[in-house]
Order: sequence, then C-alpha cells, then structure tokens
Amino acid sequence: MSNHPETEVLPTMPAPGDPASVTPAVAGHPGRRDPVIEHVGSGAPVERQPGDPDVTIVLPCYNEGEHVMLEIERISRVMDASEFSYELLCIDDASTDNTLEVLRAAAVDYPKIRILAFRRNGGSGTARRIGTQQAHGEYVVWTDADMTYENERIPDLVRVLVEDDSYDQVVGARTTEEGTHKWARVPAKWVIRKIAEKLSKQSIPDLNSGLRAFRREVSLPYLRLLPPGFSCVTTITLAFLMNQHDIKYVETSYAKRAGTSKFKFFRDAYRYILQVLRMVMYFDPLRVLMPPAVALVLLGIFKFIFDMVRNPFYLTSNTVLLLVSGMLIGSLALLADLVVRSRDA
Repeated sequence: MSNHPETEVLPTMPAPGDPASVTPAVAGHPGRRDPVIEHVGSGAPVERQPGDPDVTIVLPCYNEGEHVMLEIERISRVMDASEFSYELLCIDDASTDNTLEVLRAAAVDYPKIRILAFRRNGGSGTARRIGTQQAHGEYVVWTDADMTYENERIPDLVRVLVEDDSYDQVVGARTTEEGTHKWARVPAKWVIRKIAEKLSKQSIPDLNSGLRAFRREVSLPYLRLLPPGFSCVTTITLAFLMNQHDIKYVETSYAKRAGTSKFKFFRDAYRYILQVLRMVMYFDPLRVLMPPAVALVLLGIFKFIFDMVRNPFYLTSNTVLLLVSGMLIGSLALLADLVVRSRDA
C-alpha cells in the first residue's frame, strides 16, 4: 500500500525503453497508443534501467485544462529537436476541470507523455516530490503548465549539467515579475531573497523560480524536506546551497500566466519566509539562533552595568530577562547544532 495519503498504488507503467512499455495502437490510428494513467504514491525512488531517457520533465497540473495542451506542444517540440531523450511526466493534482481529459487525449499523440493522477489535491510541492521520485531520467526538470516560463530553454539548462559536472542544479533566473499582486510581490520577494542570501552566505539571483534542472541522484536525499506548497522551489534551492552543491543561474524571460493564479500572497509569502528559516536551521542552526542569543546577552550585560551605576546592588527584572533569554537561546543553538552534527555523522 502507498504511504502517500493522496494516492493509491496501482500497477505502474513500465520504464521507457522496456518492451513491455509499448501499448496497443488506437484502432484506426497506427502509431498512436492508449494512454496509461498511473496512480502511484510516495515510496522508494524508482531505479533507473538501461534504455531510460536522459531527462524527465515534471509538469504539475492543477486546473490547467484550457492551456496545458499548448505547454505540452511547445515542450515536446523543443525536446524533440534536442539531442536528449526524454519523458514528459504530467501530474494531474486532482484537478476539478478537464485537465486529466486533456492529458489523456494528448498522450494519444505524444508518446513521451506519462500521466500520474492524484485522487486528492496534494499541492505543487507534493507533485514535484513524487514526480522526481518516479522519474526515469538522469536529469530532472521542474517547470509549470501556466505558460509563464521560457520552456524553450529546457535543453540549454540540461546541457549545462551535461557539459559541466561541477554544477548540480541550473535555475532559470527571471529578469521580470509578471505575477499577480506585482506591487507587493516584488518587494516581498526581494526581502525574502535577501534573508536567504544572508543566512546561506550565497548570492541567489532568483530564489523561487519554478524552472530548473538538476541531477536526480543528488536531489533524492532532500526530497523529504519539500513542503507541499509553492515554497518547494525555495527548499530545493537552499538544500543544494547549504550542502555545497553548486547552482548556476541562467537568465530567462517570464510571461504573464495563463488561467487563474493559485498563489495567495500573504499566506504563501509567510510560508516562504518560514521555509527559508527552517532550511537554514536544518543545516546550520547556529547561523539563525546564535546572533540573537549573543545580542541579548550583550544587551543584558550593558543593562546590568547601567543598573549598577544607577542603583548599586539593584538588579532589575528586565536585565535578568535579557540575560536568561540570551543564554537559553544560545543553549538551544548549541543543542540544535549537536543534533545536526550527530545526524550527519
């Protein structure tokens, strides 16, 4: 049985290249095939087999029925013209419109498509996590089905990984912001990105771009850290950077999305900030906790001296509170660091 609550395990489609993966042609349409829809949950990552494709493109789809076909067409066109073999893993995240029907129809004419269908909505992070676990490709590409990202650049991103093994991830860094609530998103993203840069001590041109390619084997230990929502892209960025996996940023354009945005500004901005702190805490808790601990202790010492000068031998309660709070946070920082070092041992 699956240990993922949104899905139920049914027989999975054989790996591309396996003779068993050849499905019967649709009657009257030689060369076409009946689409195979998988219902798989989170579990052990699939093992790559000889003949598997070079690249798996993970395409989460939630209520994208009006335009997902256009996205499939342009991704397939550019990948067919490239030197890479590939599979297009389309994940229907329990859409309430006709997205699954559109994917089913597309799979008849596009043999590189695999369809993975959730029975309950799990969020884009869940779709990307399970899609990466189920990927057969050596390289995994994440992108969106809303026509925003420059998916014509996918072969360029993968090419960087193939030609330069010093990089483990390549991110399409957006040069403009075209999302909803632009007046608020631009400064909010800047602040969150600066917090992430400060805590990770890395330059991050685009913290939460949804267009990226990475080595699947490198990503597997970090997939369990991915949250179910949009901040999964922030997580995979920080997980790589905090563990000394180099990322290359390639400038890409960004278009206004098709359809209705699922991004909720206040809720998702809060989750982005929380996830940045969580990821840095996971890898380097001293960097988050020790600065406020030291600041509180120093402030407490300064306040203690002030109290002694003003009223000798009289210690105010707020001075004690500052000193104790600083020491408690510092102790927590050391304990968290010990846990991290024990985990990595």
